[in-house]
Amino acid sequence: MINDKNDNKVQLIGYYGSDQIHACSAWTSTSRDLNEDKINRIPKLLKMLADAGHHTPFEKSSLHFLVDTDIASHIHLIKHRVGVSVNGESARYKEIKEDKYLIPSDWGDIESNFEQEGVQNDKWAKILEDYTQLGNNLYHQCIKDLEPALGRKRAKESARYFKTYNSQIQADVMFNWRSFYHFLSLRNKPDAQKEIREIAAEMLRLVKNIEGNPFEHTIAAFEL
Repeated sequence: MINDKNDNKVQLIGYYGSDQIHACSAWTSTSRDLNEDKINRIPKLLKMLADAGHHTPFEKSSLHFLVDTDIASHIHLIKHRVGVSVNGESARYKEIKEDKYLIPSDWGDIESNFEQEGVQNDKWAKILEDYTQLGNNLYHQCIKDLEPALGRKRAKESARYFKTYNSQIQADVMFNWRSFYHFLSLRNKPDAQKEIREIAAEMLRLVKNIEGNPFEHTIAAFEL
């Protein structure tokens, strides 16, 4: 779990599979019967499959996460996805009562030189926090004022335009191992946006720390 107050949070809520599941899937074309010799060959087999791009056997596992994420990072989760199931908290179907949001941790005490009437010349982190809180207040009041004229459904789905990109929602995310590797290859990289990179790194850390290390040789095979 990422602990800083304003950071996104990641939980591994379930998984299925193991190195042995991946190996047995690959051996389906010959024989899935296991003996001590075949079990000892699993690390080498998985490495060969990973290096050769024979990744279909790795689709036989699943990793299930619950993520509290800013909307910008949620977009990264659903873009360019291969074999990923994502279901997110929706402001269209309910009024989001808990106004969670993220302030970038690397903004620190960077001063603002922005000048406009009504905006205090302050640190950028403080300006973003005030801007976000204003948007949240407008969101809730807009729902109240629109509902009598437009109905509850339209009021909720249109008032969410006041929600900022740093607003946090909860997302239910499931990968098979092949899709998890694809996600990490895009998002757990130095050139990825900081927030989604931290989510990807935390997901990998949680998988590496599953009791019994069921994916030890798969992780090594993909050099993660």
